[in-house]
Amino acid sequence: MTDLQKTRNEPIEQLFDMLDDTHAVMIGLDKPGHSMQPMAPQVDEDRRSIWFYSKRDSELGGAIAKSPANRARICAISPDHDYHACISGTMSEEADRTLVDNFWSSVVAAWFEGGKDDANLILLRFDPAEADIWASSGSVIRFAWEVAKANLTDEQPDVGEKTHVVFPAAAPARQAAALG
Repeated sequence: MTDLQKTRNEPIEQLFDMLDDTHAVMIGLDKPGHSMQPMAPQVDEDRRSIWFYSKRDSELGGAIAKSPANRARICAISPDHDYHACISGTMSEEADRTLVDNFWSSVVAAWFEGGKDDANLILLRFDPAEADIWASSGSVIRFAWEVAKANLTDEQPDVGEKTHVVFPAAAPARQAAALG
């Protein structure tokens, strides 16, 4: 169950905790002709960034390789389906090859025949700018109670929290790339 108190008081920390427990999110560029696709997030809470392994010859990898920074969105749902987030930010190619090692696993290796040195491997970095978050307790009993109460009182049911968060500003070089 989602901790609604944490949604109110520590929404960014809670968001990264949820992403760390999630096997796949939907991610896409804010560009005509680009669709969202499922990808596995690699979360670094200290840097407040999210990485994705992709292939240079994929739609997403190719678009990122051609442009230094792209506006992008992530849609995520917690494994318990009681937490939903839409995150906007910038996505760029990560040049630091040591980061490839940080999140490498046998699951990732299955996609890249040449391993960490595969010429088609591209590490994508997503830097969040803001997010909308919807969280509920996940309690079926509470949900039923709130719906019944709403029908008796003509008030909206209180089934959770909705919050909007703005992330601390990115480094000046990333901000300039995002604006250019």
